[in-house]
Amino acid sequence: MSPELRFKDAGAKVEVNERAPVVGAAEMFIAAPIGTVWSILGDIANWPRWNTSISRMKLDGPVRTGTSFYWASGASRIASCLEEVEPPRRIAWSGRTMGIRAIHVYELEEEKAGTRVRTRESFEGLVAGLMRKRLRKMLDKDLGEGLGALRAAAERQALAGTTCKEDAFPMGQPH
Repeated sequence: MSPELRFKDAGAKVEVNERAPVVGAAEMFIAAPIGTVWSILGDIANWPRWNTSISRMKLDGPVRTGTSFYWASGASRIASCLEEVEPPRRIAWSGRTMGIRAIHVYELEEEKAGTRVRTRESFEGLVAGLMRKRLRKMLDKDLGEGLGALRAAAERQALAGTTCKEDAFPMGQPH
C-alpha cells in the first residue's frame, strides 16, 4: 500500500486527489449486470484481453487491498498497488510511472437495465505539473476509451449469457 494512503482511517474510501495538477473523470452506462462488469474489471490479470491499450500485466497475488501489480500501457511501465477492493462496487489503486503518481478509482452502481460505471483518476508530481495540459487531454481520452472497452467486453459477455471470460473473447480478439 502506498505510504500516502496507508494511514487512512479504517473504512475510509480512497479518493483521487482533487487538488492534483491533472484530474479526469468519465462515466458510462453498460447494458450488463453488475456481476458481469465486475468479473471483467476485477480480473486484473486479464485486462490486456479486453483493453488493447494495456500490453502487459503482472499481478503479484490475489485481487485484494495491498496487492501489487505491474503493467504497461503505451510507452509507460506502471507499478501499482490495490488500495481498496469492494466487490462488486468499487476498486481503487495507486501507481507510479515516469515521475507521476496516480490514483484511479472505479465505482459500479446497479441500475434497472445494467450498470453505471464511474471512473476518476488524478496525476500528481513534478511531471504532471509541467505537462498539465497535455496529460489532461491524454487522461480524458484514455478514461473514455477504457470505459468503452469495458462496455464492449461486458455487453458481449452478457449477450452470450455467460460469466466465463473465455466466452467473452472470440478467438479473433487480441490477447
